[in-house]
Amino acid sequence: MYRGLTIALGIPCYNEERTIATVIQDFQTAIPQLDIHILDNQSTDRTAQIAAKGGAKVISVPLRGKGNVVRRMFADIEADIFVMVDGDATYDATSVRRMVDRLIDDRLDMVVGCRKPSDAHAGAAYRPGHRFGNRVLTEGVARIFGGDVTDMLSGYRVFSRRFAKTFPALSRGFEIETELTVHALELRMPWAEELTAYGARPEGSQSKLATYSDGARILTTIGRLYIAERPLQFYATVAGVVSFVTFLLASPIVIEFFKTGLVPRLPTAVLCAALAVCALLSLTCGLILDNVVRSRQEIKRLAYLAIPHVQQRQES
Repeated sequence: MYRGLTIALGIPCYNEERTIATVIQDFQTAIPQLDIHILDNQSTDRTAQIAAKGGAKVISVPLRGKGNVVRRMFADIEADIFVMVDGDATYDATSVRRMVDRLIDDRLDMVVGCRKPSDAHAGAAYRPGHRFGNRVLTEGVARIFGGDVTDMLSGYRVFSRRFAKTFPALSRGFEIETELTVHALELRMPWAEELTAYGARPEGSQSKLATYSDGARILTTIGRLYIAERPLQFYATVAGVVSFVTFLLASPIVIEFFKTGLVPRLPTAVLCAALAVCALLSLTCGLILDNVVRSRQEIKRLAYLAIPHVQQRQES
């Protein structure tokens, strides 16, 4: 027990035999009370064996992808506080105590470890292309869903039990961090960010992140979440664009009709009528789906409120 609470550390892993022992040892030193779980995503090396030898509990996750691992972590592990960190030894283990204390003391549901590479390893640890992509995606999510987000793609996070047990985890891969952030913003959960040191991978360890394909998947996830969580904005925008095109095409026809009483371009007039109907249908879909989303958010909020906060559990 740490401050009267149980804490579980979940480490998603795929072929991390060179680093996993260091990660386990560093986090055991930082908080000895951690219940460490290695979620092995079908590694082909000795990751699972080394983790078990280091005293961690190994959970095999057959479905490939970090999103599937996080779903299994939140479903199968029981604790008052959940810590998630990558198994590549790039995140600072000494920051975990500060992040957990922040979650408990400020009664938060999520604390994100914002990466801050040292000047000596900035290029190797956090490549400029990845940093730029993270900034663009983070800014997009902040503008769409609100919130002062600075490092949306960080894999170092601390969660309350009520966050973990009410998170649906629909993503399959590295876009899971985006979904975690949007879940907190959508339910307006109390959350915070903590700066944490970020280093380069040890020599011989390879990143599993595919810059372009994973970036495209993250961008697709943002779009999907925008349509799913902000349907009225999306479909109203579509209706507005279609209405504007309809106005441009129909204006000459209407002007000609008032001058001569004739419709000289009948196919264009029919097209304008069809576009006007499409715009109206788009707006109607947005209104209907907006009510559906509100009902779904109410259900998610009630499920979230059904689980007491970790501080309340401690006080009881």
